[in-house]
Amino acid sequence: MKKILIKLFTVASFIFALIACSDDGEVRDLNVTAVSSLYEPDNGKIITLQASASATLYFEWEPARAEDSGMVLYEVAFDEADGDFSEPLFVAAADNNGGSNHATFTHKQLNKIAALAGIESSQLGTLKWTVFSSKGISPMKAEEERTLSLTRLSGLADVPDNLYITGAATENGDDLSEALMMKKLADGEFEIYTRLTEGESFKFVSATSGSPMEFSLSGEQVVIGGTSSVSKTGVYKYYLDFNIGSFTSKEVTKVSLYLNWSQMKVELPYKAYGVWEVTNYTITGLSGGENTDDRYKFRMESSEGETEWRAINNDSKPTGNEAYYDMVEKTNVEQWTNNQVWKSPATDGWSDKTYDITFSLNPEGAYTHNLVIK
Repeated sequence: MKKILIKLFTVASFIFALIACSDDGEVRDLNVTAVSSLYEPDNGKIITLQASASATLYFEWEPARAEDSGMVLYEVAFDEADGDFSEPLFVAAADNNGGSNHATFTHKQLNKIAALAGIESSQLGTLKWTVFSSKGISPMKAEEERTLSLTRLSGLADVPDNLYITGAATENGDDLSEALMMKKLADGEFEIYTRLTEGESFKFVSATSGSPMEFSLSGEQVVIGGTSSVSKTGVYKYYLDFNIGSFTSKEVTKVSLYLNWSQMKVELPYKAYGVWEVTNYTITGLSGGENTDDRYKFRMESSEGETEWRAINNDSKPTGNEAYYDMVEKTNVEQWTNNQVWKSPATDGWSDKTYDITFSLNPEGAYTHNLVIK
């Protein structure tokens, strides 16, 4: 396997080099000692990488000394288990732009480094690491090397920054430039609500031009290349987590406006691009408290059961706050709940009023809704 060298140069390296030059350009006092001891992690440490963004591994070593008694720069280098660091797999500056005798790597970074070493997803493999010290040039390799055994994440090493869905089964067809953007929830996590057509294929891509990375679904896993399909035309939610290489999906069969007191449901047909909408709908047949109670929310029925969509904000009437109408999905389905929405501006009842009602899970914006009286 051809090794890949990734160097992270810092501005500090160049500053040190300039300071060390005399007026005639002669370089002086750039010698540093090699790091004599590595502290953490322990030699031979075995860890199972976690997908959490907060999962990290701390590295520390004994400080080196500079001939001019000044600051020393450090880089942590990784190589294959039998490598000699002549062409490291990966090199990264220590904390504080290389100025600290310690460094912190996320598990996701270590997962990528393990992939460079040829360790397969979900497999245990061994890396070697050490530290280089310098004043910006002529780095000195530490006297000690250590090994680190990692069980890689089950996800893919190369996680796309953005994700789109395309193919003849999708709402925009198989024109790559018209691929539908998926909502990015966190690094490596994406979801979309969209209509898919039976008997046609779709796939996920990292960009809408050029030669993007392509992905499909196999079993419960996200895999590189290939295409997928659905057995029934319908509206589906797909959630993909590249950090662990898995996905979930459900078919959304109905979305309804739900009036709390009367428990009346007003079904919203699917329009397109993650939006359900009904226009010029007149509510009738309500009286008393059923008619005058302004509280409402939305109900979603799917192949996974029924859920509710309620306001992200606290349960209080809005005062011109548009974000109050942004929605979040809740699994507890009850008549009376927190974060239900209040109709605003308040009216003298629901009955005999005509509305345009929009419920939007379009990935290019907030998940929200709009209730407009005609």
